[in-house]
Amino acid sequence: MTRKIFQSIIAVVISVLLLSLALITGVLYNHFETTMLDQLRTTAQFAEQGVEQEGMAYFDSLHAQNCRVTWIAADGTVKYDNRSNPKTMENHADRQEVREAMENDSGTSVRRSSTLSEHTMYYAKRLSDGTVLRLSMSQRSVLFLMGGMLSPLVFIFLAACLLAGVLSYRVSKKIVKPLSEIDLKHPEQVETYDELSPFLQRIAAQNREIDARMAEIRKQQQEFSMITENMSEGLFVVDRNYQILSYNKSAMQIFGMDPRQEHENLLAVNRSEGFRNAVDSALKGRHTQENLELNGRVYQIIANAVCQPDFAEDMVGAVILVLDVTEKEAQEQYRREFTANVSHELKTPLTSISGIAEIIRNGIVKPEDIPHFAGKIYDESQRLITLIGDIIKLSRLDENQVPMERETVDMLEMARDVVQQLSSVARKNGVTLVANGTHGQVQGVRQVLGEMVYNLCENAVKYNRAGGRVWVDVQQVADHVVLRVKDTGIGIPAAEQGRIFERFYRVDKSHSKAVGGTGLGLSIVKHGAALHHATISVSSEPEQGTEITLTFPAA
Repeated sequence: MTRKIFQSIIAVVISVLLLSLALITGVLYNHFETTMLDQLRTTAQFAEQGVEQEGMAYFDSLHAQNCRVTWIAADGTVKYDNRSNPKTMENHADRQEVREAMENDSGTSVRRSSTLSEHTMYYAKRLSDGTVLRLSMSQRSVLFLMGGMLSPLVFIFLAACLLAGVLSYRVSKKIVKPLSEIDLKHPEQVETYDELSPFLQRIAAQNREIDARMAEIRKQQQEFSMITENMSEGLFVVDRNYQILSYNKSAMQIFGMDPRQEHENLLAVNRSEGFRNAVDSALKGRHTQENLELNGRVYQIIANAVCQPDFAEDMVGAVILVLDVTEKEAQEQYRREFTANVSHELKTPLTSISGIAEIIRNGIVKPEDIPHFAGKIYDESQRLITLIGDIIKLSRLDENQVPMERETVDMLEMARDVVQQLSSVARKNGVTLVANGTHGQVQGVRQVLGEMVYNLCENAVKYNRAGGRVWVDVQQVADHVVLRVKDTGIGIPAAEQGRIFERFYRVDKSHSKAVGGTGLGLSIVKHGAALHHATISVSSEPEQGTEITLTFPAA
């Protein structure tokens, strides 16, 4: 701004100097012309008197060095000229000043010569005898005069420009200084030119408006960051060229993105075909859902297009949401398996009951065999009732619908009660079942705890061998109660140990069919442990036996 003001002042000064020079030169030149004309008139008056009195003799004594004197007859013939031979001169009747003098008593004219860089002023006076006395003087042109004064004019011009430059620089600095000291954050507090007050007030108003909008934007950004950073789902916002505009911490963790690197292109984050198809579809304006397997987990990719508010066809980008659906998929798989297993487990006893009933209805069974077949129907119906009961128990545990009346339960006493309940089954299978240890108190649901211990002990007895043993041990260890059920049964292969708590899963299906059971016992144990915040551990060797440990928080 200082430079512009400086340049403007210099331009004005130079323009004024040039204009002043031209004006002064023009005024002086015009003054010289007027003075010259007055001089010609005065000289003509004296010459007129001399010619009137003396005639041609007057010119013999005339010594006019500065002007040219010409005496012209009434017909235009030159009678006398002090600088040329009259006989060689042409007729002057058509000259402007001569014609005016003939008509108006006097006449003037100016003739300019570009070759000689001068102009000549003529003054003609008609005498009483009808002749015309003409006087003329020559004067240099303006350009010629200025050329002669070029050196002093240039010196004066340069000196004036230098002085103007110094003054302009100081003036421009002085003008700009108050402007440069304006605090744009608080313009209303600045003392400066009155002419700037409306402008500064407008800036102050705009500053307040900008501050309010920025505060609102920061607030919205903080809210957005708080929401997205605390989301367990991954989030990407991309433009139409796949460039990442925003992403959250969960997205970085899911895709293993390095926070120290800048990630610009979304397709560089994951190059799988399903992921790219989801993003491509979203950028074409379609809502898309795709499943993506990554690092042993299953993620659902939900991609939606982002359009201009008023122009649905103007695509600006897409929002990609990444949800971890591993548990959901696993539950769906469990549901399908559970449905298939329940159907199978229900179908087996029902088929048996239906077949026996059909035989009896058709009269094929002998009267003495009816009690045997009736016993079969009873056994299968009991198996069916037990299965349905276990399914109901498991469903209640899944949905947290178990009565939550918690009480203090002595786990050693409960273990002894379970041993008492299973003593007849153990004797029948030739298995020794004992419970010992120390008293340990657990705060829990007595019914669920009893079912957990019962299922563990029942499995230990059923999957044992004749002459085998089952030990139930309860110990109070610091602030925990540990219950162990150890047997000398058939054991569980290491590859199968991770699945024994799944619903309807059986390690040895042929043996399981022989011993009966629903396949839901250990699943009930698992859900009961979760209900009581207990942990489960399994230690087993094939043909050596199995040990299952439950660790409860002490009451």
